[in-house]
Amino acid sequence: MYADGGGLYLHVSANGAKSWIYRFMLDKRPREMGLGGTNTISLAEARDMALECRKLRRDGIDPIEARKVRRQRAQLDDAKSTTFRECAERYVAAHKAGWRSPKSLAAWEGTLSSFVYPVFGKLPVQAIDTALVTKAIEPIWATKPETAGRVRGRIESILDYAAVRGWREGENPARWRGHLEKLLPKKTKVRAVEHHPALPFAELPTFMETLRQENGTAARALEFAIATAARTGEVIGAHWGEIDVADRLWTIPGARMKGGREHRVPLSDAALAVIEALPQGERDDYVFSGGKANRPLSNMAMLALLKRMQRTDLTVHGFRSTFRDWAAERTSFQNEVIEMALAHAVGDKVEAAYRRGDLFDKRRRLMEAWAAYCEGAPTEGAVVPIRSHG
Repeated sequence: MYADGGGLYLHVSANGAKSWIYRFMLDKRPREMGLGGTNTISLAEARDMALECRKLRRDGIDPIEARKVRRQRAQLDDAKSTTFRECAERYVAAHKAGWRSPKSLAAWEGTLSSFVYPVFGKLPVQAIDTALVTKAIEPIWATKPETAGRVRGRIESILDYAAVRGWREGENPARWRGHLEKLLPKKTKVRAVEHHPALPFAELPTFMETLRQENGTAARALEFAIATAARTGEVIGAHWGEIDVADRLWTIPGARMKGGREHRVPLSDAALAVIEALPQGERDDYVFSGGKANRPLSNMAMLALLKRMQRTDLTVHGFRSTFRDWAAERTSFQNEVIEMALAHAVGDKVEAAYRRGDLFDKRRRLMEAWAAYCEGAPTEGAVVPIRSHG
């Protein structure tokens, strides 16, 4: 250390590197502040910097803390040129690789473009406050509470990202707990939960008879979806490698499941009949292929089929509700078995039992009973509750 005077020192390291250091006392403790290397800071510049530090000390200011404040202000000044939309696009680019479904990207971009960007997409991310957040979500809070909740959460995540990047400071105005919950009603209080339009289970045998008369991949996919009580995405994304005809089993990888866990689906005779009638493909080929090579059936194809059948009162997802109603009202299967058949989360003890295989065996019997019912009970009154499957 070579003293120049006034607290300025030239520091020469063991490897010969040279830099300027300002040394001072703060609360009776020595402190050192690096001013830069001699290759970028001249002696005259270093003396001027040391003089500024001494002036700050004269006014009772810590020069190290003062420099931190200047850097933070500079970062905030830079943030003024970073709009919320630019920040959101960077967030999406950074996180999309970790999203389980390609639909997540479309959902993020769609909701932000529809509800957020028109309100404050062009504004600096630092300028986003509670008033702007509520202006974006209030118009849909009462009419589309689920969508509004997702939009709020996405805004919150983007603003948290901006804060970590140093583009904004302060509380997150999109935070729900202890903040927006004081301004907006809970989603569950806004209106009754809307259910997917479902076919009454008494009408299902007649519907299935009509469905089997329809030609095309979409008809077979819908028939398979009903037979397995599976979701649309699970059905259209199925690959031949997931189907084990010999063991009458469809194994859906966790990456394609809503809950993120692998799900085994027992295949009834009716479900197998659909599979075996299709042209067999390679292991990585889609079971229900679309119009283009190596592409699955469109997620709108089955809905379009229902429209052609003049059943616009129904949705594909609604048939899961039909299955749930039938199982609850016309069988004595345990609730856990029914919920597991729908790939709903149940308790840890049940999950352990499932892994041992006993719930799977019960689910296989449940799906065979469901297939038999779909084949046709003549009237609702003739359906006999199943008593032997505890």
